[in-house]
Amino acid sequence: MHAIDFKEIQEKLSDSFRPWQRSFQFWARASDIYTGYKVFQLRVSFVKDVKKQEEMWETQHELAAHKVYNMCSDLGGFFLKVAQILGKPDLAPAAWVRKLVTLCDQAPATPFDSIRLVLEKELGKSIDEVFETFDDKPLGSASIAQVHRARVKGDKRDVVVKVQHPGVEKLMMADIRNLQIFALYMQKTDIKFDLFSITKEMEKQIGYEFDFKREANAMEKIRRFLYDNNRKSPVLVPRVLPHLVSRRVLVMDYINGIPILRLGDEMAKRGINPRGKVAEAAKLNILSSLSKAYGQMILKSGFFHADPHPGNILICKGSEVALLDYGQVKELPDKLRLGYANLVIAIADNNASLASQSFRELGIVTFSKCENEQPELLQLAKTMFDTKMPPGVTVLQPFSEDSSIKKISVEGFPEELFSVLRTVILLRGLSVGIGLNYSCAQQWKPIAEEALLASGRLSPGRKQKRRFSSLRRLFSRD
Repeated sequence: MHAIDFKEIQEKLSDSFRPWQRSFQFWARASDIYTGYKVFQLRVSFVKDVKKQEEMWETQHELAAHKVYNMCSDLGGFFLKVAQILGKPDLAPAAWVRKLVTLCDQAPATPFDSIRLVLEKELGKSIDEVFETFDDKPLGSASIAQVHRARVKGDKRDVVVKVQHPGVEKLMMADIRNLQIFALYMQKTDIKFDLFSITKEMEKQIGYEFDFKREANAMEKIRRFLYDNNRKSPVLVPRVLPHLVSRRVLVMDYINGIPILRLGDEMAKRGINPRGKVAEAAKLNILSSLSKAYGQMILKSGFFHADPHPGNILICKGSEVALLDYGQVKELPDKLRLGYANLVIAIADNNASLASQSFRELGIVTFSKCENEQPELLQLAKTMFDTKMPPGVTVLQPFSEDSSIKKISVEGFPEELFSVLRTVILLRGLSVGIGLNYSCAQQWKPIAEEALLASGRLSPGRKQKRRFSSLRRLFSRD
């Protein structure tokens, strides 16, 4: 007769209760933040002094930021990804950004004993059989996995070993479903945007992140594309060690660099004025390289890295950019890829008629009661799909009363386009964060024209001359 393992039973019960506990925590906290803003909106409507209103809004944002930070920090996992999306200086209130930006690299690490178990089960060998050296202290930990520095036996190069946190997949998928219900409520009450489709695409994309074999294939595919289509790839992509890849373990080249968020501090440490000409040239090169890589991936290939948040970007020697973490990649069907190419040209040329046509081609369904529908639609396209900020503006506030999203409701949004939308928002946040204002649509216009030309949808005689031959025409401090 087998002895009853009470510890094992307790662990299984604990695992089954955790999703329910997290659901309760999410709804209690999200409801508190939401109702706090609704009550505040009523209070502030009775105040006539504009300066007093601004002070009240700042106080409210500070209070809400603290609550959002605590929710994302305490729940971790998927909510760290939510913090990455919300914590952008072009999207959220400044108080939110100040709090949430610190969460990018704060996922708790899994104890090394548990990591060892995952590694040895996945690779079918002990760590000592595979690796010459293995640092048990992780280089970093994110919502799905953590990475360790190591050296494979018989190879003098350092590698990075990415290992999935045990049990994280079940919890994160439960988190996403809670967010989907919240998104449905928000789009029916407050925000005239198809948020539910976006959360469905998030569910699909994050589901892919748990398969490291898929990530390894995606990394190699993008690496080959960028290296084959450029004399020098605009970004560095790690090389995979294919014999050391499983669903939960991925081994790749180690790339030495500093996280992009520490770029200013590193410049100051080296005696470089972060606002001087040398620093500006370096930032220009970094943002140009990153943006060029994304323009080529999205518009020429249709297969692209869909997660350019600061934690995935390293700055290497000579201002070279390394792009890490290929768990979230997206492949656009040709119809959407070419439709988006048309939209890029419309934005770059300020062509409201072409923007309206491109929206229809892409399947973006809008409804408007305003008189100047086409100009507002063009402004909506810029808000969603361009990185350029209006002069003097550092926060777009897309859901404010006078925004285009309030004037033109987005009732249908293709799930496949969410990854493009998110990529542009993240690139915009990066550009604002390092103090450069640029238009990805202007930089990508020649690439969009090449894509349409290759497909036969644009004749050589109709291909417009590039308006901006110098990068400095694309970037400004406006």
